[in-house]
Amino acid sequence: MGLTGLEIYKLLPKKNCRECGPPTCLAFAMALAAGKASLDACPYVSDEARAALESASAPPIKLVTIGTGERKLDIGDETVLFRHDKTFFHETGLGFELGDAEGPQVLAEKARDIWSLDFERVGQHLRVNLIGVRSDTGEASAFGEAVKAVARAAPGLPLVLMAEDPGVMKAGLEVAGAARPLIYAATGDNWEAMAGLAREAGCPVAVRGRGLDELADLAMKVAGAGCKDLVLDSGSRRLSRTLADLTQIRRLAIKKKFRPFGYPTIAFVTSEDPQLQVAEAGVYVAKYASIVMMRSFERWQVLPLVTLRQNIYTDPQKPIQVEPKLYSIGGEAGPDAPLYVTSNFSLTFFTVQGDIEASKVPSHLLVIDTEGTSVLTAWAAGKFTAEKIADALATSGAADRVRHRKVVLPGYVAAMSGKLEEKSGWEVLVGPRESSGIPSFVKTRWGA
Repeated sequence: MGLTGLEIYKLLPKKNCRECGPPTCLAFAMALAAGKASLDACPYVSDEARAALESASAPPIKLVTIGTGERKLDIGDETVLFRHDKTFFHETGLGFELGDAEGPQVLAEKARDIWSLDFERVGQHLRVNLIGVRSDTGEASAFGEAVKAVARAAPGLPLVLMAEDPGVMKAGLEVAGAARPLIYAATGDNWEAMAGLAREAGCPVAVRGRGLDELADLAMKVAGAGCKDLVLDSGSRRLSRTLADLTQIRRLAIKKKFRPFGYPTIAFVTSEDPQLQVAEAGVYVAKYASIVMMRSFERWQVLPLVTLRQNIYTDPQKPIQVEPKLYSIGGEAGPDAPLYVTSNFSLTFFTVQGDIEASKVPSHLLVIDTEGTSVLTAWAAGKFTAEKIADALATSGAADRVRHRKVVLPGYVAAMSGKLEEKSGWEVLVGPRESSGIPSFVKTRWGA
């Protein structure tokens, strides 16, 4: 349980120096208790007080890193239950299990397929994060060879080593320990040996209980054995029970600051039906798994999950934006090509881009800085105005790229066309309300 503000205050130097930011030590203590300040901000706190205050100043859910290099996975470090309260910081890692009984050649082929899963959506590359190598044979040599084959076929992709026999796990760590895989799992039967392996290799370790009570007890034991980077698994494999456990862990960690649950979580998809696998994984992505492990990795299954994840882990207060500038769409647009104008909200931009490409007419697209809002929203908020568009026409180099001095305005904001002509000196054509009408517009009205 975390300390209260008054309990923290008793351990502070009580100088009221304001060097930490708040006007008094009491205000700083309250901020620490709420998780809104860092103990490092106080320059006068003693070593004894710092040790006592570590749990109060630590984030409610610890940040844990799996893997190394560019594709390492950071999970945890979340501070809220609902993203509209603040935001979610580290998106759920999507991983896929492979069994060592399939042999190194088959495993390498499957690992390459997983490694290559990459989708582009609204200007972002959406990727999967982990490959789990599972010991089905129970043989250390087979497990070591399987880990080696997967690591070579999917370079840089973090691994989850899945074996409950410490001897088998050791064989996997001898191959991939330097790449900081997740050790899965420490249980009530093997936790001392697994904690020793994790401590020796410097790797994070998953703790699996049989229910939340045993999980809390095991987490304290493994942490007490010197393993600080834990991932929690309640042991449930039923959707309703797993969802309840994930929610309870998150609530206790954030609302009650219950330290045994202050770590990221992992959930396993167990449905046999391919479509239900996607639905089950989607539930865990939404609430509140830090890692979701699946056994199927068809592209049609992965795409909706990475799309859902992107939507959930996009800061609702900071819409995805594209750079406001003049773009050439559908090829190299010449001086007689149409010039369209739109906002820099990414979904708007990529929709308009696709419809321009569908028209088969290379065109210029002038993107206005609307702080990531759509055309109508920006117009209502005074962010998509005749003055801003006129200024963009003057500063973007549009006059040097086209010679017809015509600009196509979205049909929904046709009311500003007269003012835009007055402010810019350009001829304004009112385009279709929806960008899907661009192919028809360019054939019937452009140049008419």
